Amino acid sequence: MARRLAAILIADVVGYSRLMNENEASTLAALQDHWTEIFDPIVASRRGRIVKKMGDGALVEFSSVVDAVDAALRIQQQNREVNGKIRLRIGVNLGDIVVDGDDIFGDGVNVAARLEALAEPDGICVSSLVNESVGNRIEANFVDAGQHNLKGLERPIRVFRWPAKGAVQTNQEKPSIAILPFENMSSDPEDEYFSEGVADDIATDLSKISGLVVIARNATREYKNRSQSAVEAARELGVRYVLEGTVRRGSGRVRVNASLIDTDNSIQLWADRFDGDLAEVFDFQDRVAESIVATLTVALTRAEQERAFRKEVKSLKAYDYVLQGNAFHARTTKIDNLKAIELYSSAIEQDHEYAPAHAGLAWALVHDANQRWSSDPKASLELALKHAKQAVRLDASLGKAHMVLGDVYCWTKRHSLAVAEGRKAVELEPSNADAHFALGYYLITAGASEDAVKEAQLALRYNPVFAMGFYYEVLGTALYLTKSYGAAVAALEEGLGRYPDHDGLHQILAAAYAKLDDLEAAQMHSGEYLKLQPEESLTKICERLPYKNKSDLEHLIDGLRLAGVPE
Repeated sequence: MARRLAAILIADVVGYSRLMNENEASTLAALQDHWTEIFDPIVASRRGRIVKKMGDGALVEFSSVVDAVDAALRIQQQNREVNGKIRLRIGVNLGDIVVDGDDIFGDGVNVAARLEALAEPDGICVSSLVNESVGNRIEANFVDAGQHNLKGLERPIRVFRWPAKGAVQTNQEKPSIAILPFENMSSDPEDEYFSEGVADDIATDLSKISGLVVIARNATREYKNRSQSAVEAARELGVRYVLEGTVRRGSGRVRVNASLIDTDNSIQLWADRFDGDLAEVFDFQDRVAESIVATLTVALTRAEQERAFRKEVKSLKAYDYVLQGNAFHARTTKIDNLKAIELYSSAIEQDHEYAPAHAGLAWALVHDANQRWSSDPKASLELALKHAKQAVRLDASLGKAHMVLGDVYCWTKRHSLAVAEGRKAVELEPSNADAHFALGYYLITAGASEDAVKEAQLALRYNPVFAMGFYYEVLGTALYLTKSYGAAVAALEEGLGRYPDHDGLHQILAAAYAKLDDLEAAQMHSGEYLKLQPEESLTKICERLPYKNKSDLEHLIDGLRLAGVPE
């Protein structure tokens, strides 16, 4: 068997199994059209040899690495223009292959397969050797995605990504960090909320710093019950640095251990320990945040220096009630939301001037109204407005306070005020995924969907692995309203792969497919939407959505009507 150096391209269809389950005949027809009209002609034009197709993927050999990368770019760009059902991930490698008849295998092929798995939907992932070999001969910007340990390889390789339309190119000069869940070492397992709260506070402090990329805590919280190492978690979350720790509380005292790890080389950069009165834990949280900033040599603006670390807590009981309220509120059920309202109210009773308690209560009241749990939604929103304003008055540097005030303004159709508060929340906490998501929705309802696309993309950047279904819904809605129906379908289908029962994803998908004249898919998604929301109608949607522009609302309703949502 002969050996030779070759450029290897491997492509794989995104969500192939789900597409086949939904409609096998339609998927197979769409895939065949893609091979015939896009993939095969581009490969041939760049002198590539299709070694084999594997149902949902293809293996291609090129003698020129420039041709291989150019083919990959042209395939993804043309596929994006078509806005079809088939989306690809592509990996390109340059390496040694073994030739066996018409087939090829070896390390060159294996690495290409691993790179393909690391690529984003509609994107391309290449090795550092490919990136260096291509140089400036290709008009595309491949972003350094750091070193990755690939299965079957002894040494890590550096990976470069080409982000597809809609992807956010991370500023690689900014250090990126994830705050993993702190382990509860207390004798009482119910103290879990407290250990989570300590980590949340540190993450909130760091998210106020524009020179850092901080992954959302609702993403890192998912690692609480998972067995991944810090290095594995960092790789999955796309960050270099990880903070991890333990918390033990009892008899009015608390012990916290924390360490900062550089996952590129598994080196512990910094570690600290606190063992003292519970009232002093806030000083330790500040110390941790300050140490991280110093260790990573992050420059702070004057405003960031003033607001990043100082927390005023007069009542430990109020603080504890807020941490419990946050834990219940995060579960997003009617019963848990009511419990959160009760706990936030108890915190306010302990300290009437504790801004996080007012912000938390306002947020829970907004959900009480919008989820149709409240018997009087208007009264719930009025009370939410009162507490949101109070939170901002008490602590104008609290991003959550501005975010929830924006939410109340949004749902009461005071759109310019909502956008202003959303922008303030993002300014205060530039790495807060929820703040970008919220601002995205405020912009949609204010009639600025093009601006909303960027904010939704940033939300997905700061919460890349466990992004909420709402993030995809906002991105898909913004793309739909800008008439980018194919891109909307791509974003929504990706979200649906993670959250198959998220009603809003089915809703916007139904409208988008209808606009693409795929009525079969549109009706299927409208059916799924109505299963999840059996009492829904176009009239109720019109009454509920707080859109400023009538034309935006009519645009959405027209798509839903075509998809079969009842009047």
